Amino acid sequence: MKRTALISVSDKTGLLEFAQALAGMDIRILSTGGTLKFLKDKGVPATAISEYTGSPEILDGRVKTLHPKIHGGLLGVRDSADHQDQMRQNGIEPIDIVAVNLYPFRETVAKPDVVLEDAIENIDIGGPAMLRSSAKNYRFVTVVCDPADYGNVVQELKREGDTSPATRQALALKVFRHTADYDSAIDEYLSATLAKSPSLRLSFVEGKTLRYGENDHQKATFFLEKDVRSGKEPNIGSARQLHGKELSFNNLVDADAALESVRELQETPAVSIIKHMNPCGYATGATLAEAFEAAWDGDPVSAFGSVIAVTRPMDLATAEKLKGRFVELLIAPGFAADALEYLQKKSKDIRLLDIGKLVPASERKVYKHILGGMLVQDRDVELNRKWESPTRTALPESLKALALFTWKACKHVKSNAIVIGQEYAPGQYTLVGMGPGQPNRIDSNLKLCQPRARENLRRQAEHSGLTGADADAYVNAALSKCVMASDAFFPFDDNVVAAHEGGIRYILQPGGSLRDQDVIATADKLGVAMVFTGTRHFRH
Repeated sequence: MKRTALISVSDKTGLLEFAQALAGMDIRILSTGGTLKFLKDKGVPATAISEYTGSPEILDGRVKTLHPKIHGGLLGVRDSADHQDQMRQNGIEPIDIVAVNLYPFRETVAKPDVVLEDAIENIDIGGPAMLRSSAKNYRFVTVVCDPADYGNVVQELKREGDTSPATRQALALKVFRHTADYDSAIDEYLSATLAKSPSLRLSFVEGKTLRYGENDHQKATFFLEKDVRSGKEPNIGSARQLHGKELSFNNLVDADAALESVRELQETPAVSIIKHMNPCGYATGATLAEAFEAAWDGDPVSAFGSVIAVTRPMDLATAEKLKGRFVELLIAPGFAADALEYLQKKSKDIRLLDIGKLVPASERKVYKHILGGMLVQDRDVELNRKWESPTRTALPESLKALALFTWKACKHVKSNAIVIGQEYAPGQYTLVGMGPGQPNRIDSNLKLCQPRARENLRRQAEHSGLTGADADAYVNAALSKCVMASDAFFPFDDNVVAAHEGGIRYILQPGGSLRDQDVIATADKLGVAMVFTGTRHFRH
């Protein structure tokens, strides 16, 4: 019996070549409406569904494929004698290939001027029914909902005379995911529009079991977003692992933090060293190797067993900086051949991820699950809403680049965050002090950030051969040229006082406290320059 294909699509990408290939293999094509006209205009022989079923398309096209000759042809089990008898008795012929994609509902409701009536008319009924019928009977029916699969189907038909069971199974699974996503989009729109009660349905695929979760008694799985490999924005899910052990739960969380933080510095050679989601090292450099060394010096103890992301393809000079240093994971937009070979020989365990070309962070939603619900918010892509100095002493223009670097670092430190940035070489910057995640901001400043900054600056002095009072003088002079940043406003002036007593003369903070004027007055009294950025960057 001559094979039959049913084609009814809204997206006509690749349709002509696909239909021509089917016709060239003497496969009869059934079609509807706009698809039928498209095929006939292009000279591809096709039969109207209404002619095949003997029933006209009615109700403005709302009913055209909902017919026993269509769904019987799709659902009939080929190796069931009973099904075959019933099909013959009712004049139903098997349909072997189905190419259907759905009315553009999601695209329609995304339009700013969409009205409910347009949305309703773009709810496909016959399309999902045909897709689901075909997918249910995937042992015998090849169903295609994605034009990207046309080529593979044609190749198999030409090479083998039919598609393989594995291909039909994969295509059927793709259909059920597609229709589930389609119904989810309808639910989300109508819930918000009709019920005024928004709903949220998320879709993740390719679940991979991890060795364990945050701790070894917790089981964990990593699921990918369905469009993770779209190429729109490099991410950890789409990265290629070039070497090393499989990624763990904690590796993935830190890797995401590393990529997000280093993305802020993509215009220059830069390195972010992440430990427990905080940048313990963060620096730019004239070369990637220079940036790496500066970042590592920011906290050599914490950098042990860290996750590192860089903004330039990994070169041999930078790779050699890892000699004698243990790193869990290295993320780069590419690896030079000699650098890759060096790192692979250095350790069988180090994980190497190639993320492809870095691009700026795009606007999107991000999610955080808590027991009992899901939190949804905009991704934090803003850096600063304003840049104004409310103090009598202004931030020198010569320090603005350092201040911006320090503000970027602060954005990626856990709250309550206080950080100190230094210009360690002309036009090159590094994080010398970090106080993350404390219940109060003054502890982040006095107990963590300032002591770490003094420790790092003293190490710089000692590397220059300075000791004793000379080293102290170096530290104090360096601090007077550093910039301190706070991720949120100062509710009191205690952090300004603490910064000044530590030798800091320049502070960034969002502003917006009820006591801003008191804080400004203290800064003026102490001769401290302060900049309000207008943007808070809490990270919980």
